[in-house]
Amino acid sequence: MANFVMTDSAELIKLYSEKILALAADIPLTERLESPHATSKVRSPLCGSTVTVDMRVEDGIVRGFGQNVKACALGQAAASVVGRNIIGCQRVELSRARSQLKSMLDDNGPPPSAPFAALHVLQPAKDYKNRHASIMLALDASLLAFDQAIAASPPVSADHKTGSETDGIS
Repeated sequence: MANFVMTDSAELIKLYSEKILALAADIPLTERLESPHATSKVRSPLCGSTVTVDMRVEDGIVRGFGQNVKACALGQAAASVVGRNIIGCQRVELSRARSQLKSMLDDNGPPPSAPFAALHVLQPAKDYKNRHASIMLALDASLLAFDQAIAASPPVSADHKTGSETDGIS
């Protein structure tokens, strides 16, 4: 029995590496945006972790981002990587990162590519399926907010003029 406990403790130490804890302790862009184009909140039903994302999207590119993260160290580390790299991203990059992260966790796939390559530190979590949902929250919330921002933006016509009376909230 003692051997089982030692192995279990060693696995937890491996899972919560210094790199993961350092990322979790330093999450960027934690201020909520004053006037986001969209806000999304995603919750893991298994552990109760949540990530709320505010986003501004202009011309199909993330231009503003704020997040409120209430998650375990693994979810916090993922949110830290997302926060460091999301500004300037298009939807395709977010979607690719999410697919690659899910594949890394579920199918032992390769880590996500740039700009989210630092998510590789979460590879040891692949053996802890109960942690996967928390790790996915930041990208799930970001994709949801991106899609909401695009859906809420008015269509741009060829004769659209910046600053016209039709701009803004009606």
